Amino acid sequence: MNIGLFLPNWLGDLVMATPAVRAITRHFGSGSRLVGIMRPNLGELFSGTRWLDEQWLFDPRAGERQLRQWALVRRMRRARFDIVLLFPNSLRTAALAWLGGAKERIGYVADGRGPLLTGKVYSRGINGSPAACPVVEHYLALAEAVGCPPESPRLELACTEVEQEVAHAIWQKLDLRTDGRVVALNSSAAFGWAKLWPAEHFGELARRLAERTDHDVLVICGPKERRIARQIVRHADHRRVVSLADQQLGLSTTKGCIQRSRLMVSTDSGPRHIAAALGKPVITLFGPTMPIWVANPTVRSVDLQLDLDCIGCAKRVCPLGHHKCMRELSVEMVFREVVKLLEENGSDP
Repeated sequence: MNIGLFLPNWLGDLVMATPAVRAITRHFGSGSRLVGIMRPNLGELFSGTRWLDEQWLFDPRAGERQLRQWALVRRMRRARFDIVLLFPNSLRTAALAWLGGAKERIGYVADGRGPLLTGKVYSRGINGSPAACPVVEHYLALAEAVGCPPESPRLELACTEVEQEVAHAIWQKLDLRTDGRVVALNSSAAFGWAKLWPAEHFGELARRLAERTDHDVLVICGPKERRIARQIVRHADHRRVVSLADQQLGLSTTKGCIQRSRLMVSTDSGPRHIAAALGKPVITLFGPTMPIWVANPTVRSVDLQLDLDCIGCAKRVCPLGHHKCMRELSVEMVFREVVKLLEENGSDP
């Protein structure tokens, strides 16, 4: 059986889809061909896993969009998919699956694409609200729609030997401790700046951790967050606070460095979910998004969010202009929770 998976477009969502991908692999077994269709910038995420037989990298936003889409349609027709499972809720993915000749096209009814689906899935939600459904459960329901038995919501990623070697080299270059006493900070927010905790707050937290807990601090960043990472280090003004801003960056680097760290303090963004999938304790700073969306009983997580009337607006930019949800989340509050988590989880990375 040939099975295609249109995988999520966002890093964090793709990590939260790993239980569903694992369930599909287990259910259909080695006798099936499993193809993941995913964004090129996410191609390294599944390195070290054995779920997918093939990865097709496809970016609908790239230049010559129509040519790329028709090239994918032709490739899908040649593959003769028996089933295509749609993780994104977009009309585009349903149309591509239909044009690509997939016999069964299964996904959530959304964006007016119902007529293109042969298998319609409806959001379960919580208390009647689809928006209140944890993403991992949302994706597991897709797996169950193709006959998969219930699967653990445990997030899962792996680090390859090469990724571990890359992290080891960075540890040596940045003179980071090798006894496991390294805390990772992450201030990325591809969704929009409303998710960001101020760089000066992160810097003060990093300085306190270096001075008061006998830990080194590594600021994780992607290519677009180099400037913020440098700002955090500058605000910290401590020799034991360093960043990846001057390193060669990619998901392999991020995975390897998180794996070597003891825990992570992060905004609600992709690297937070990577840390959770690698079994690391995480402290997540929430503002415009809601903790229920990432709720997972298997993750060692402390979720911090202020009690404001405007909380959970899900806007990329603060519509009220004050950004209180993140700016007023105090360094002291976060520091206390980090100390508790450090005490609870021992010294091993």
